[in-house]
Amino acid sequence: MSAVTGQSPARAWLGVAAITASLFVFLTTELMPVGLLTPLSDSLDISVGVAGLMVTLYGVSAGLAVTFIVAWTRRVNRRVLLSALLVVLALGNLITAIAPNYPAVLATRLVMGFASGVFWAIGVSMAMRLVPERHASRAAATVMSGISIATVVGVPLGTILEDLTSWRTTFLIWSGLSLVVLVAVAAVLPSLPSANAVSVREVFGLPRRNARLRLVLIAVVLFVLGHFGAYTFVRPFLEDTASASAVFITVALMLFGAGGAVGNFIAGYTVNRSLRGTFIVGSVGLVASLLLLLALGGGKTGAVIALILWGVAFGAVQLSQVNMTLDAAPETFEAAMSLNTMAYNTSIALGALFGGLFADHVGVENIAWFGVVLTGAALLLMATAGNTPTSPTNTHPAPAR
Repeated sequence: MSAVTGQSPARAWLGVAAITASLFVFLTTELMPVGLLTPLSDSLDISVGVAGLMVTLYGVSAGLAVTFIVAWTRRVNRRVLLSALLVVLALGNLITAIAPNYPAVLATRLVMGFASGVFWAIGVSMAMRLVPERHASRAAATVMSGISIATVVGVPLGTILEDLTSWRTTFLIWSGLSLVVLVAVAAVLPSLPSANAVSVREVFGLPRRNARLRLVLIAVVLFVLGHFGAYTFVRPFLEDTASASAVFITVALMLFGAGGAVGNFIAGYTVNRSLRGTFIVGSVGLVASLLLLLALGGGKTGAVIALILWGVAFGAVQLSQVNMTLDAAPETFEAAMSLNTMAYNTSIALGALFGGLFADHVGVENIAWFGVVLTGAALLLMATAGNTPTSPTNTHPAPAR
């Protein structure tokens, strides 16, 4: 992957910062409904399970379309493509804010998901191309710090804004923020002709030929189903079991995000020693934190402890699974990322859907059991699969989703 030449280091890192900001607005838009499920369901006169479809349909389009769109746009300049994706995001947030009914909201989220999925497939590689090769992993880590910013600041900020104004105003503000990021991308990113993109047939052929990649993708599906099936309904869970206020939920989500940042930081050192081991330890933490939430979630202190542990474990699993994906197919960077994005976002969608059905029929206070079973299945798969050694040509910590 060759770096862009002819630009100053300062401008290169400004470009990395613009892509980081892009990740922030994409991720906060994707996960914003998590903190707004209760007011959304009340305002639109739907159940919290049905409101969770805002996450489901977003994930469906992001997951199922990404490999096709990335392949079909393989000759499109990546700077132009990212700008177009941000236009879709800004318009989508605006339409969500003024949508007259829930079907219109869902249709808009479906279209926005296409843009989000493509960003996840191309964003990291764009940042790595802006700087000299020796700084590529640093650029990737910088971009993906947007995950921590989104979870620690973005999603909780959305909850605060909704509490002060309304959920519609919250999405309107995020539309304006998306436009600001679009201007930054247009101003500081250089031309980035497409590189390392392959045809649809080649993309889908990768897991058939590559057993390691196939194993990692199965593990991704399982742990994402479990995590997001439970995480999507954190707000109603805390409201029902701990009588939590909007302020408490905001703080709890911020602590979860801070835990995720800590988990990413720790895993940044451990993945180079053992990708599989980091994933297994993180998965143990996921299962333990969800069981702890079930046991202690009725009290505010217990809920906070469980959420912090959950965030740390999730951050570690995130980082390790993406490293494992890229390590399994280092020569086809965008293709591997598009497959990861497809598996990840489709599983977010199905996790929110199945989690919603579980919450509506079994009770939202039991939603953590859904996560325990599926994250436990991912743990069992990787613990019994044998070693997946790291390629010596791709040992730097890859960014996490």
